Amino acid sequence: MPRQIPWWVGGIAMSLLFYFSFSTFGANRPIGASTGMAYLATVLFGLDADSYAYTAEIEQSGAWEGVMLIGLFFGGLFMSIFVTKSFHLSLIPTLWKERKNRSVKSRMLWSFIAGFLLVFGARLAGGCNAGHILSGGSQLALSGVIFAVFALGTGVITGRFFYKKKVCKNDR
Repeated sequence: MPRQIPWWVGGIAMSLLFYFSFSTFGANRPIGASTGMAYLATVLFGLDADSYAYTAEIEQSGAWEGVMLIGLFFGGLFMSIFVTKSFHLSLIPTLWKERKNRSVKSRMLWSFIAGFLLVFGARLAGGCNAGHILSGGSQLALSGVIFAVFALGTGVITGRFFYKKKVCKNDR
């Protein structure tokens, strides 16, 4: 059984992160993720701000979010190795194995499709689902709260249908 941190420690840590993110001595900007992905793509493909208007538009915020995403990766790695001691490599989560199949190709294909739709939708709307929920919700913005309710509710409903337990003939 992995160790867990108490919920209130996680809440305080999140509060400190938001305080640093919004403060003028910190990042002085809200938390988001999808602009960081767009920024990393501009770096990867060598798109400069002088030639591409969108690159110029996301240059500053994307650089901050790119650093934040790298920090999230290493922070999560640190927590899973040293705090919860739950780190393990797995291409197929347990629930996927139980409810879907054991095919790595199937898991990778569905992960790509879901991730692509999520980022595409976020960029199409000119925003970021994580930023809208985390930053908007932390500021008690009505739009952020409404978005969180619908996004999380849709996730729960989709998860119930997608991971629906198979009924065996012997179970009837």
